[in-house]
Amino acid sequence: MNQYLAAGLIDELRLHLAPVVLGAGERLFAGVGDLGLELVDQSGTDLVTHLTYRVSR
Repeated sequence: MNQYLAAGLIDELRLHLAPVVLGAGERLFAGVGDLGLELVDQSGTDLVTHLTYRVSR
């Protein structure tokens, strides 16, 4: 995914966040530079949050 983001080939991201900790974790957008993310939509429950971002590089 990071290679596509770095190349400017992705225009929208949909992230689903759940409050679970697994090990040390991993950086989601490592090495892609400034993405200029704009929050377009958000919704969720007590167990998950759904986020939609527009990439405006």
